[in-house]
Amino acid sequence: MEPTTRQRIADRLRTDAATASQLGEALSLPTHVVYDHLEHVSRSVGEDETFLVAPPACRDCGFDGFDDPINYPSRCPDCRSERIDEPTFLIE
Repeated sequence: MEPTTRQRIADRLRTDAATASQLGEALSLPTHVVYDHLEHVSRSVGEDETFLVAPPACRDCGFDGFDDPINYPSRCPDCRSERIDEPTFLIE
C-alpha cells in the first residue's frame, strides 16, 4: 500500500528538519499544499513524538513572534520587511 502524502511528509520530518518549500520540492507538491498537510501532521504525531517548529523570522529586524508558526507570513509586522525566513519543521 502506497503511503499517503501526510505519511510521506511525516516520514521525511522524522529523518531531518525541513521547510515547506524543501518538502514540496522533495515530494513534488506546491508549497501551499504542504502547509495544509503540515497542519494535520502536527496534530497526528504519535504520543511518543513531538512536532517541532522553528518559527519564521524576519531577516531585517529578527522578529520571530508570529501568531501562527505553521504558516509563512508575507511580511514582518514590526518593520514591514518581506525578507522572512520560512519556518522549519521536525518530528522527534
